[in-house]
Amino acid sequence: MGLDPVILDVRGLIDAFDAMVITHGRVDRQVRAIAEEIERQIDLSSGVKPLRVEGWASAEWIALDYGDVVVHVFDEPAREYYDLEHLWRAARAERPVPRP
Repeated sequence: MGLDPVILDVRGLIDAFDAMVITHGRVDRQVRAIAEEIERQIDLSSGVKPLRVEGWASAEWIALDYGDVVVHVFDEPAREYYDLEHLWRAARAERPVPRP
């Protein structure tokens, strides 16, 4: 899932989608691997593929658009710079408990 994942419930704050998942990796290779694994797990569990994927080339910020849910996988500097958690601080945030 990546490092320090957070799920933001943005219903009522934005009409485009219901939730954002935000996580990060330390280097571009890890960012791509995290995005690939998220995409693979969602496909395996539900057969759903992203409607759109952006940012693959640079891997500074990869966005996986699933319609109602958008997954953001950043590298560490980009996550700090864009600070989506602060930008969307009015959203209800949930931090998933990591699996052992």
